[in-house]
Amino acid sequence: MEQRKLGVLLSTPASHPNIDTVVSLCQEALAAQVDVYLYLIDEGVGNLRDPRLESLSTAGMKFYVCAYGCQRHGVSTADLPKGATLCGLVVLGNMLTACDRFLAFN
Repeated sequence: MEQRKLGVLLSTPASHPNIDTVVSLCQEALAAQVDVYLYLIDEGVGNLRDPRLESLSTAGMKFYVCAYGCQRHGVSTADLPKGATLCGLVVLGNMLTACDRFLAFN
């Protein structure tokens, strides 16, 4: 049986409580043996260096960050956290089609 896949999109800034919900959701999904894919976009790129996301990446979450969003919002892409991958919207499109469930936190 193929493993379930969960895609999560986060577009809100670090000051928004959505980051707490996303972290908890990703932790629970990983614990349930679900493949987790997180994509930070727009103001969500401000969460790039949240240490909880690096921990989730180390635990197996696939961690993607919109390169254009970083440029637009002045988020440095130097010394990316371990496991974070800069990419474009093609990756997001692939996530939408490949995941069993997709949740957007806007």
